[in-house]
Amino acid sequence: MSAPSGTGKSTILARMLAGLAGIRFSVSHTTRPPREGERDGVQYHFADRNSFEEMVRRERFLEWAEVHGNLYGTSLAEYERARSDGVDLLLDLDLQGARQVRRSHPDAVSVFILPPSYADLEGRLRGRGADSEAAIRRRLGRALAEARHFDEYDHVLINEDLDACAEQLRCIVLAARTRAGYVSRRARAILDTFPETEEV
Repeated sequence: MSAPSGTGKSTILARMLAGLAGIRFSVSHTTRPPREGERDGVQYHFADRNSFEEMVRRERFLEWAEVHGNLYGTSLAEYERARSDGVDLLLDLDLQGARQVRRSHPDAVSVFILPPSYADLEGRLRGRGADSEAAIRRRLGRALAEARHFDEYDHVLINEDLDACAEQLRCIVLAARTRAGYVSRRARAILDTFPETEEV
C-alpha cells in the first residue's frame, strides 16, 4: 500500500483492518527517534543505525529504504511470522519499498491511493495544522512525484469517501484470497479427496 502524505491512508487502513480477519499490519523497523506517544513494537521497531545496517548486511529485510536521513524497513522476520500464523501481511510502503517487494514477490498485491484532487490534498495537509509552510510545500511536491507512478500498482483507489475507500480495499484483499496461487495448497487437498478415475 502506498499513498502521498495527507491522502487518508492511515484512516483507510485502520477502518479496513477493523472489519477484516486474517490480516495483520506490518510493524516496520526505523532509525528515526520515537515521537511522543509512540511505543517500540507498536508503531515501529525502533533501532539504532548500526543495528539496522547490520540487518541490511545480513539481508534480514524484505525491503528497506532511506527517507529524509532515516532508515525504514520491513524485516523478513515480520513476513515469516505472518506466514507461520497463516495471515496476510499489510505493508505501508513508499515507492522504493513497493518496488523492492514487487521484484522479490511478484505475486504481492499492490494498491495506490490518490486524493480526489490537488486542492483536496492541500486542504487536508493545511487542516492538520501540524506543519510549517515549507513542510507543506515539500509534501505537496513529493505527492505529485509519487502520484505520477500510480500505474505501477495493481489497483488504484481514489479517496473521495473514507468508508467507501476502506470497503474497496477490503474487497481487493478478499478477491486476492481467491487467486489460484493463494488457494493452491487447499485446492490440491480437495483434489486428493476425489476417487482415482480416468479423465474424460
